[in-house]
Amino acid sequence: MSLLDRRRFLQTTAAAAALTSAPLRSLAQATAAAAPLKLHPDRNGPQVPASFIGLSYEIEQLAEPSFFSPHNTGLIARFRELAPNGVLRLGGNTSDVGWWKPTAASTQPPLPQNVVVSVEPGTRPFQQLAYPVTPEAIKNLRGFLDATGWTCLYGINLATNTPERGADEAAFVFTTLGAKLEYFQLGNEPDLFQHRFRDPKTWNVDHYLDDWLAMANGIRARVPQARFGLPDTAGDPTWSSRIAQRLSAMPPAGTGNGAGQGSRPNVAAVTHHYYFGGPPTNPAINIPAILKTDPKVAKVAATTREAAEKLGCVYRMSEGNTCYQGGKPNVSDVLAAALWAADYALSLAAFGYAGINLHGGGGKAVGNSLGARMPGEALLKPDEAPHPRPFYTPIADMNGTYVPEPDFRGLQFAGRFAGATMIPLDFEPGAVNATAYAAKLPTGQLMVAIINKDADRPVPLNLAGFSPALVLTAPSLESREVNLSEPQANTEANAVPPKTAMLLLNVHG
Repeated sequence: MSLLDRRRFLQTTAAAAALTSAPLRSLAQATAAAAPLKLHPDRNGPQVPASFIGLSYEIEQLAEPSFFSPHNTGLIARFRELAPNGVLRLGGNTSDVGWWKPTAASTQPPLPQNVVVSVEPGTRPFQQLAYPVTPEAIKNLRGFLDATGWTCLYGINLATNTPERGADEAAFVFTTLGAKLEYFQLGNEPDLFQHRFRDPKTWNVDHYLDDWLAMANGIRARVPQARFGLPDTAGDPTWSSRIAQRLSAMPPAGTGNGAGQGSRPNVAAVTHHYYFGGPPTNPAINIPAILKTDPKVAKVAATTREAAEKLGCVYRMSEGNTCYQGGKPNVSDVLAAALWAADYALSLAAFGYAGINLHGGGGKAVGNSLGARMPGEALLKPDEAPHPRPFYTPIADMNGTYVPEPDFRGLQFAGRFAGATMIPLDFEPGAVNATAYAAKLPTGQLMVAIINKDADRPVPLNLAGFSPALVLTAPSLESREVNLSEPQANTEANAVPPKTAMLLLNVHG
């Protein structure tokens, strides 16, 4: 155990002992006090896929072939700790500046004619940030996925690429990754292309879909079995509706006259991104704000679900976190972010999403995705302890040691619902800022998660026969050291303390 891991273990174990002992009692000491929670186990909701939990990385990480590699045992261990069947999404802003380098002699290709060069103040031109992806990186990626048990969503450059080059890369990726490839994503946040890649006077959802179809059909010509996710927008739900309208009018591939390139590509998922807000310099991005329920989540879920139903596919939140542009120090990397991650992930499960991918990775790749900058850096105090970069990353690379950060623990908490079936519940926490979710495991055992985001007030409980199985907590919402622990068996909770998420199981199954 490294010095950093030992320090975290000692701090978080002490915190857990202090915060979880008070509200627990033996099962024999249970009382009959009124409870603010009622389950409806006879009414089944969405089933949570086994692969619900995922991470999102900039695809530029592949420029370092040793990163996603079967030899990177430290990172493999963290992935396996997070989820046994997760989904790694490779994309981000860097997916639209990378280029496929099939041989050592291959050189960076010129930009297509439809690319409009635009540079935001304080950033470097994306041509200077271009990087190659090599066959070695893809082969190592396959070994990494085999070692972790995870699968992959793979991003193909749409903004500064051609269908021919995209098809070359896709063919190699498809053959190499095999069953580990879930589907391709073509382009990243196309609803923002007018800021960097396309003419803002003409760019819209229909022009995007025209470009997307050209790339998808180029790939299908080489890989007829290819599956795709789209549109991977920054959050504009109207794009999914328009895309579903156009694509659903096309004949499905392989049916009647729909076998050719004029047919609908095989759409595996409708995808979108979600960041609570930003940028890091925005004072409105703070702990009280991120712990409030965002009504936008439900609205986007409804529109996305409708589009997916029209196309006969699933829907996934493929990139997101608390604060865009790399996260905000002391907001995105503290207990509050862990509670946010657990709450947001379980809200998506309740809305029927196929999965969630929280964004993170290496500071260099995320910085390059932002034009070689990390805005949150300016908010750090000179004497502040070392922070991970980016500030929101679930897994931090701290001088070669891969450290689970707070939202890693939040995802890990929510991951206990993977494979379960959500069930409705009534929950009335009153003035306490808390949410609750319930599910039925394949064994029939009931499970309840209560996320108390309140800084001061507990949530009183009376769930007779339920025992705490997992507790996520820390001394304060601002704590960078958080703990996810399993309380002793045969106890029952009469309250969920402030700033604590608790998962309870029906011990009678």
